[in-house]
Amino acid sequence: MEPIKLMQFSHGAGCGCKIAPAVLDKILQSQTQYADHPNLLVGNASKDDAAVYDLGNGNALISTTDFFTPIVDDAFAFGRIAGANAISDVYAMGGKPLLAIAILGWPVNKLPEELAQQVLEGAREVCAEAGIPLAGGHSIDTPEPIFGLSVNGLVAIEHLKQNNTAKEGDVLLLTKPLGVGILSTAQKRGALKEEHLALMLKQLGTLNKAGEALGKIKGVHAMTDVTGFGLLGHLIEMAEGSGLSATLSYQKIPILEATKEYIAQRISPDATFRNWNGYSSKVAFGTGVNVMEAFTVLPDPQTNGGLLIAVAAEALGEVQKVLSELGLRDFIEPIGVLSGVGEKVVIVNP
Repeated sequence: MEPIKLMQFSHGAGCGCKIAPAVLDKILQSQTQYADHPNLLVGNASKDDAAVYDLGNGNALISTTDFFTPIVDDAFAFGRIAGANAISDVYAMGGKPLLAIAILGWPVNKLPEELAQQVLEGAREVCAEAGIPLAGGHSIDTPEPIFGLSVNGLVAIEHLKQNNTAKEGDVLLLTKPLGVGILSTAQKRGALKEEHLALMLKQLGTLNKAGEALGKIKGVHAMTDVTGFGLLGHLIEMAEGSGLSATLSYQKIPILEATKEYIAQRISPDATFRNWNGYSSKVAFGTGVNVMEAFTVLPDPQTNGGLLIAVAAEALGEVQKVLSELGLRDFIEPIGVLSGVGEKVVIVNP
């Protein structure tokens, strides 16, 4: 019997199935005035990774949810990746995850329940690595397989990191290479090489645990994780939210070398184009940048992508030490800098 390939049962892939930024902005608009909640430190007023609620004792509750359609064909790996991606939002706020509950949509008339059980097993494994229980959840019958988690975490308020609190002069770091959206699309098209599949699965399933440690560094002014809107999209949110612009050094941005083979074959997710159409007017490329490659990689939707960190120049050494100790020495060199508001939100130089 041929193995069942989950990606053939979904129109999207991982965070690439997120609603486009411009469309989401319209959906979130509201003319209704609701009562203020003074203990709500982070909510809909900003485009951050999670909601944060002041518990009144110097700590805050972090609450988030994330789910999507399969980004890989293997059910166990799908559960693991979706779990790691959801937990990442807590790490991106500088917090410590506490517990998770599952969100499962399953086409019971198309796919066997044994596969759904494997999805949950993958999620249990990654939750165990994060030191938290998968404590329950909810399931429904859906046309496409969907899985994710709702995750709660805890953070000392003084260690809370947001995506809109960067400062002029901060340098930018990224803790994972770009390109998993391209590799996932290659798998869906049957073009992904076996060695590249292993590389993709390793990155997609790796927890962003560094976020909890980085939250304790005062010089880390802002942090977010790079997911469905691509590096450019999440950097624009950070820069605009902080009233700044950003300049990237393209050659310093970590990119999975394997992606270049598929870029040459013109393989990229549909979401790449949706992302680019949503924010292209805010981006400029400097002379000497390989625009074709940059256009494919920088808006590439990431799933469980790396942490994008805005850190004061004087605190860079401390951050580099922490990242090195956590096995992230390959990602300690700045990829860009934040400055005062310019004509474009992001300038990409060679």
